[in-house]
Amino acid sequence: MKTLSIIIPCYNEESVIEATYRRIKTVLDALPAISPQMIFINDGSEDKTMYILSDIAQKDPTVKVINFSRNFGHQAAVTAGIHHCDSDFAVIIDADLQDPPELIPDLLAKQEEEQANVVYCVRRKRAGESKFKLWTAKKFYRALNKMAEVDFPLDTGDFRLIDAQIIEQFKRFKERGKYIRGLISWIGFKQTPFYYEREARFAGETKYSLKKMLSFATTALFYFSKKPLLIATGLGFLTVVIGVIMALWYIFGKIFGYTNAESGWTSIMIIVIFFGGIQLLTIGVLGQYIGILFDEVKERPEYIVDNVVEA
Repeated sequence: MKTLSIIIPCYNEESVIEATYRRIKTVLDALPAISPQMIFINDGSEDKTMYILSDIAQKDPTVKVINFSRNFGHQAAVTAGIHHCDSDFAVIIDADLQDPPELIPDLLAKQEEEQANVVYCVRRKRAGESKFKLWTAKKFYRALNKMAEVDFPLDTGDFRLIDAQIIEQFKRFKERGKYIRGLISWIGFKQTPFYYEREARFAGETKYSLKKMLSFATTALFYFSKKPLLIATGLGFLTVVIGVIMALWYIFGKIFGYTNAESGWTSIMIIVIFFGGIQLLTIGVLGQYIGILFDEVKERPEYIVDNVVEA
């Protein structure tokens, strides 16, 4: 009998978590020849999410709840779920029910049909999200694909099925700032798409603020691409070329009398601002990579588990 774990990160989901559990439970109970498990990760919720999950876990032996000591973030919660998973297959799904649990049998069927190590879910449609978020997400993923050293599937999230081989390889990763969908793509093996329409949130509000989205995008970019450094180097070279050309222009202008360098206050200010901006931009890019190195060499744990609740 194959084993299947459903990994569900949760943060302040008291309004939806019981419905999430019931819908996943209904799906799992209908699966033939599958030994199921649900792994809920409470990412430092400040509402009644942990209380509700503890009550569920004490009544249902197929449920395990991993409770963090504080909020460590969505990617850390998914990582903890994978670390605590020893199943033949795992499905990563958010607790907000935007990704329908009823698709889990279809993911298993797709895996069986394709003999794939990963079945990643591609969104044909995303209900309940603003035009701004849809536009920025579309542009970001396409820009990231052009910048990154590996190809990432477009219009995907963390909703996917992974097999034991992917789980085992993922556990080897030591970096703390994770972009999980990127890491799973980087692992390789056979990966196949599954197309679906994403629903609106069942209840509650999104936990991804603009600040968190920007932080997530920064992690994805700087962990999977060195091109920002190449761009910074290119800008530095460009400024040197511009500087040499302008120097020659003023030198020959002074000799042949077609320019008066002494009266160029405006041009001097423009040059100072331009070169200063390029220098700050380059230092900022270098600072991002140095900051990543600083976080990694400290070797702090990616998350801290307060307790684990199971029947």
